[in-house]
Amino acid sequence: MTVLDIARMGAQVLRTPAERVADPTAPEIAQLVADMKETMAAAGGIGIAAPQVRVPLRVAVFGVPEERTEDGVGLPLTVLINPEWEPLGPEMEEAYEGCLSVPGMTGSVPRYTRIAYRGAGLDGATIERVAEGYHARVVQHELDHLDGILYPQRMKDLSTFAYTEELRRELGPEAELEDVE
Repeated sequence: MTVLDIARMGAQVLRTPAERVADPTAPEIAQLVADMKETMAAAGGIGIAAPQVRVPLRVAVFGVPEERTEDGVGLPLTVLINPEWEPLGPEMEEAYEGCLSVPGMTGSVPRYTRIAYRGAGLDGATIERVAEGYHARVVQHELDHLDGILYPQRMKDLSTFAYTEELRRELGPEAELEDVE
């Protein structure tokens, strides 16, 4: 496995919709996912999408730590290939997000609070889930990367776009600044 270079905001690969994967079971996809997992762990993230490692394919990896869920049950690392999602209602919530491709920054982003998503796993089998709260936020954030969208593009109020360190200094260490990635 290899730790890959993470593309930062401004890179063309982050602004362009990614291509569908022809064969989710292909060995090169399994290698890409292994490298993405290692890269994500090395960077301290909880999610990463293939465009963030400069590969323009519709592949995302994410997990949800148990302390970030309402029921205390986390979500183990999930691989989604060629994913799709849809909101399950109009309810949205704003919360701060961070991103491996926008290091050191955070901003308040509106996201649907309940969604359904589906995609293929590495074995080609379909994964279908309903997600709420933080889980839903993480999925929307990662899948935005596959459409060439970074979280600042979703922000309604750019006055909340800030360096994480400065905002923590002002709001205090207990401030809820989401670290989606």
